[in-house]
Amino acid sequence: MTNTTTFEASWGVAREPVGSADALALFRDYYTEVSDRYYLLHEGHRTAPEELARCLAEETGAELEPPKGVLLVARYGGEAAGCTGIRLVDDRDRTAELSRVFVRRERRGCGGGARLLAEAEHTARGMGAERIVLDTRHDLVEARALYARHGYAEVPAFNSRRYAQRWFAKELTG
Repeated sequence: MTNTTTFEASWGVAREPVGSADALALFRDYYTEVSDRYYLLHEGHRTAPEELARCLAEETGAELEPPKGVLLVARYGGEAAGCTGIRLVDDRDRTAELSRVFVRRERRGCGGGARLLAEAEHTARGMGAERIVLDTRHDLVEARALYARHGYAEVPAFNSRRYAQRWFAKELTG
């Protein structure tokens, strides 16, 4: 048995209300990290506290509420260690969008990202989705590598969000 198998056995992933204490803490950690990375790369400083507060106020996660959305929280040894969201995005509810894929730094390399993706895909299929899409930034190279390892292919832009620079898709049928 490899270490990855041992680590993956320690992960649990379940649906969680967007407003739960663990979800809110994970959202804060996620936005702090991706925002800091952006500002450090482009402006040479970390995110200003007021900018982070504004982002958290705007990005509440409401789109991840049922019936069209789901928030998944990953726990490692019982502690919240990661999350991802899925929401149906087309009129026929056949395409799901993956967002906020995040594993806390101290739990990276233990199989959490793979476990979140697998559960997100399973959940999206259960919601009737046949395809899953996502967008990300150029500098989030670890995320892009994770998606590529799990069968996501780069596709042409399908939105014009401010920070979207790379787009991926994966067919869930077959």
